[in-house]
Parts: sequence; C-alpha cells; structure tokens
Amino acid sequence: MESRGTKREAGEIEVAEPGNKLPRPAPSLPTDPALYSGPFPFYRRPSELGCFSLDAQRQYHGDARALRYYSPPPTNGQSPNFDLRDGYPDRYQPRDEEVQERLDHLLRWLLAHRGQLEGGPGWLAGAIVTWRGHLTKLLTTPYERQEGWQLAASRFQGTLYLSEVETPAARVQRLTRPPLLRELTYMGYKFEQYMCADKPGVSPDPSGEVNTNVAFCSVLRSRLGNHPLLFSGEVDCTNPQAPSTQPPTCYVELKTSKEMHSPGQWKSFYRHKLLKWWAQSFLPGVPNVVAGFRNPEGFVCSLKTFPTMEMFEYVRNDRDGWNPSVCMNFCAAFLSFAQNTVVEDDPSSSTSSPGSLAALSQYLNTEMHPTPSCLHGRLDLTNPLGHSPDPFHPLQMERKGSKPCLPAPGRRPG
Repeated sequence: MESRGTKREAGEIEVAEPGNKLPRPAPSLPTDPALYSGPFPFYRRPSELGCFSLDAQRQYHGDARALRYYSPPPTNGQSPNFDLRDGYPDRYQPRDEEVQERLDHLLRWLLAHRGQLEGGPGWLAGAIVTWRGHLTKLLTTPYERQEGWQLAASRFQGTLYLSEVETPAARVQRLTRPPLLRELTYMGYKFEQYMCADKPGVSPDPSGEVNTNVAFCSVLRSRLGNHPLLFSGEVDCTNPQAPSTQPPTCYVELKTSKEMHSPGQWKSFYRHKLLKWWAQSFLPGVPNVVAGFRNPEGFVCSLKTFPTMEMFEYVRNDRDGWNPSVCMNFCAAFLSFAQNTVVEDDPSSSTSSPGSLAALSQYLNTEMHPTPSCLHGRLDLTNPLGHSPDPFHPLQMERKGSKPCLPAPGRRPG
C-alpha cells in the first residue's frame, strides 16, 4: 500500500504524494462575478416532498403542527403601528445557539420517507442534500464581501450531504453580539407574530411568547443544472388566500428592515438586502416577500410586498447591482466542484443511514477570499481531525478575508 502523509504549511494542510512526486495542486474555484455571467442555468421548479415541525422544546414532529397562516392587517391606508419591541426581553425564548443541529432534523425526515421519495430511494444516489440556507449563502457568495462562511460535507452511498460549520470568527461574533443586534433579531420574530395566526381565518395574537425554537420546515426537491437537490428550509407562513394552495407557491416570507428616507438608502437596500431576500425565496419557489419597515422607535410604519420574480428589476440597470444568472451559475459550479472533489464513499460505514457516518477517506478544506475572490481547496487523503462521530467535518469550505489565492491549473468555473 502506498503511504500518504500530510504536510502543514502556513496553517494549511496539503496532500503529500508518495515518492518524489510534487504535492498535488490545491483545487480551487474563483468567485469573481464576471466569470459566471452566462445564461441562466436550468433550475427545476421546486416541488414539496413533505414537511416537519419543531416544537417549543425544539423536538421534531413529522407533521405541519407548527405551520402558521398569513393574516395581515386591513389595508385601510393607516400605518400598521406594530410595536416590535413589545415583550422584549420578558416574553422572549431564543433558541440555544450552542446546540449545533447540523442536518439532524432533515436526516430524520429523510430516513422516515426514503422509501417513498419520488423516483424511488435510488434517486438519492446522485443527489445533494442540504439546508436551503446553505444554498442561499452559495448564491450570494459572488457579491459577498463581509461575512465569512464554512461548509462541510460527506458522501454516503453516492449522496453528498452539505452542512454548515460555525467558523471561529462567527462564534466570536455570536458570543459578543451587542444588545442592539439581539433586539433586532427579536424584532424580526415579533413581526411574524403580528402577521401570522395559528389557524386560518383567525386574527394574530401578539401577546404570547416569542419562542424561536418553534419552526415549520418544508422539504423540497429540485435540480440545478445536472445536480439533483433535496433541501429543507423554514417557512414563515402559508397564505390561505393565495391563488394556488399548492406548496410552495402558497408560502410567504416575512422580513423587516429599517425605513428608507433617501434614494441612496433604497439603492443600498436593493443591492444588498434584496439580493439575500431573492436568493432565500427563489430557491424554494416562495413567490412573495412581505417586508415591514420600522422606524427608529421600533414601530412598523409601512408594509410592502416584493414579488420574488420581480426583485431583479430593482437592480437591472444598476452597474453595481447583482445578477441572478451569476448567483445560480456560481452555485452550479460550486456543486460540481464539491461533487468532483469528494468522490469516495465512507469505506467504514456499514449501515444505510446517512446519519451514521463516522469518518470519510477523503477530506476537502477550501477557503474563499473576497479580494481577490476565490474559493480555495485542499484535498486530504488522511483525516487531520482524527476519527470523529460527526459525519460533516470532511469537506470544509471557508469564506473569509485573508491572503489572495489563485485557481488550480485546469480548474474552470462551471
């Protein structure tokens, strides 16, 4: 058997080839938007496969008990005047962010429904399984210059599982989050409480506790290019008055933002925040985002509906705006990058449960640097982390600002 070793240099792990061979070039993927400005790639209209709920104790239930119903205030021309600070912090139960759930809830749904999947369970062999939020971050990456991210993946019986890993910088940021940001987070959930009812035809009750453990999640199937996707995302509410009651076209996304007072503020909003809203809603096929604009005192002064398919029109003529084709082309290229790098199944696994993985024989660590933009990877054939019961350590993709990187020879986007 050929021996392989790892070599650490400047904090990086590289593959050392046997004998006198030079180290293998690190696989990489540039993220410059100009490289992905081609035609919009094929994206299959998402279809809902099922759903699940998480209760106030964050316990899993394979049903829709946590689904809420869109119930906006009457449109009589008056300000909604929702007090988004009401109940903070006395009636606020935030989720324990120290608990790293990874793909646990989605895997639980998958194991319960694997034999009932459209196309049969064999369809999973070439699919990518992940959270909607992870795909959202991939879509916005070509335009992201502030926030870093790190993903991890493992392959089991042909299926690639992608899950987020909290970076050290993100952990520090979370633990040192200033009180104002914590309050703004609460305001977003409070807005949902004002806009949603527990049953159709009933008015919302904003007097209760805001508990962020509670969630309703849709599980969807789609395809980006030649990559079958199975992903799940939290849904704010369903609209009983929607033209179609078929999920996901009946779902509504709720957002808050500070009110705008100048063209410059609106332009910044369209360039940055609307990009994230579009990515988050386009992926699962949610047709509308309803935004509540708050004043400095924390009261919602106006509501505005942004149809997902019309969001790009706000930046179409903006030279510094975003382009949906760039977002989707980069995501497709990244999925190919991951699929082509992590090619081996875990040889030590002996069960059919993707959640039972203990370790992989291949490891990919990648970093993405905003300036110049590049996702940089290292493929390791030994486990630098040691044997771990967590199946989502092997593939690590980190986006942060540090030193520049260059694409590996022969690597091209898409």
